[in-house]
Amino acid sequence: MPAVTDALRSAGQTRRLGLYGRSGQTGRCRDFCRAALADWGWPGCGEPGGPADEDCAAAVEDVLLLVSEAVTNASLHGGGPTELAITLAPADPRRPGASGDLRIEVSDASPDLPVERPPGPPGRPGGHGLMVLNRLARAWGVTPRGTGKSVWMEVAAPVPDPSPATGG
Repeated sequence: MPAVTDALRSAGQTRRLGLYGRSGQTGRCRDFCRAALADWGWPGCGEPGGPADEDCAAAVEDVLLLVSEAVTNASLHGGGPTELAITLAPADPRRPGASGDLRIEVSDASPDLPVERPPGPPGRPGGHGLMVLNRLARAWGVTPRGTGKSVWMEVAAPVPDPSPATGG
């Protein structure tokens, strides 16, 4: 992964993707987020003092799962997603090797708030979206937007590996 520049670390960045319709949006949003994270070098893998590779891979997969759940929920219950925004917060300069945290927002045209449903029988889809948000996001919520809403999630960057790099 490319190294995160000092300017990006200190300033952060936001990327937005306009969305129309219900079908095919989940994969498109995952690809968009994967590309943004790679461009940003999030969560700092390969950086001196950065997180361990397995922590990086797990963090990226968690973000992609959160995006999948939020976009799917907007497709099923919100009339279809209208926008995806992903924001990289500035990194804390007191944490060398750490990336900034992420904020993900999925907007739709429905004013209806998400409602936790009981999960269906094991092995059957449905009813797990908000449980995933509760489990993987540091925080999440809903912001009214005109006639619709945005469901937002905050994801903490993994903690850098405290062990010093060893030469071999």
